[in-house]
Amino acid sequence: MTLRIDIGGLPSERVRFAASPLAELTAMLHALSEPGHHPRHAGWAGDVLARLRPELAERLREAECLWRSSQADFLIPARPRPTLAEELDDVDRIDDEAYVTAALVTTCGGSRVPFPARSPLTDPAARERALDLAQARGPRQEAFAERLLADPAAVRARVRHTLEQCAEAFFDAAWADVAVQLATDLRHKNDLLRRQGLGAALAAVSGAVTLAPGGGHIVVDKLQDKVTSAHGGVTFVPSVFGRPHLVVVHAPGWQPVVQYPVAEEAVPAEPVPLETVTQRLEALAHPVRLRLLRSLARGPHTTGELAHIWELTPPEVSRHLASLRRAGLLTSRREGRYVRYALDLPALTALGTDLLAAVLR
Repeated sequence: MTLRIDIGGLPSERVRFAASPLAELTAMLHALSEPGHHPRHAGWAGDVLARLRPELAERLREAECLWRSSQADFLIPARPRPTLAEELDDVDRIDDEAYVTAALVTTCGGSRVPFPARSPLTDPAARERALDLAQARGPRQEAFAERLLADPAAVRARVRHTLEQCAEAFFDAAWADVAVQLATDLRHKNDLLRRQGLGAALAAVSGAVTLAPGGGHIVVDKLQDKVTSAHGGVTFVPSVFGRPHLVVVHAPGWQPVVQYPVAEEAVPAEPVPLETVTQRLEALAHPVRLRLLRSLARGPHTTGELAHIWELTPPEVSRHLASLRRAGLLTSRREGRYVRYALDLPALTALGTDLLAAVLR
């Protein structure tokens, strides 16, 4: 399973490596909302959350669907700017339909909206579906979706103000701390690009990113089968706080962006009984279950939501979830009339860091 970016005929100057303040802030916000994905930053996340003013903490909770399970495409810029303010200005120039549609794609790794996308602002069926998905993910996300659909301008202004408050509360200091590391990485990647070509630069990005034979495609090894085009260019954005994720903006209508970790993170594995290992490997032998795990690694999902993401029937999803639960790879929690399933990260880590990295990237 791969994500392929068509770069046939793309001029070399349209392949760029650049740091993005907004993309790194998005990675920080994801780390704050999903600390289990980022053990290296657990201490930082705890300190930040302890010092946040209650008003800002609540604002982050109400908008976390923009960065928790997946990142809204407009939060990872294709044309990075030197400052967060300049990148937020670029986001302000996006029309309401594109912004709202991107904001309401709240699942990770499943089927994206068709292109041209049916806008929830103008299409009643798309609106109803967006609200159904938001409801399944909890009352806070449902409320955010309802406000966004009712008054996009007000919600957009509130989200921008929230991100500006993050700059003062923690981002500016953290950005200053990682700036040298990002600059060093960019110098290395751009030097490879200039001296040895795109293949060498991609090899330094990640072992999961390669140049296809003939050079017509960039191939990203992820648990999804997608193809997108880079007619306008492709951007590679390094991230310190994004480890271990390899994030790719690939929806039609958006220029491809790859946000990659500046260094691989090794997670120590704990030994588990052979019987448990065997049971888990058997459960993971089915490709559909790997796809389900990829979605669940980003956050809890209901059976119906997973069925929609992967275009399966709810009974099919239930059977696969039952196998994963028997193998001890999932946890579940009832919230009202919904049961939400989540990946047991420690269990998957014990099974192997390569598998964990494949699911999380």
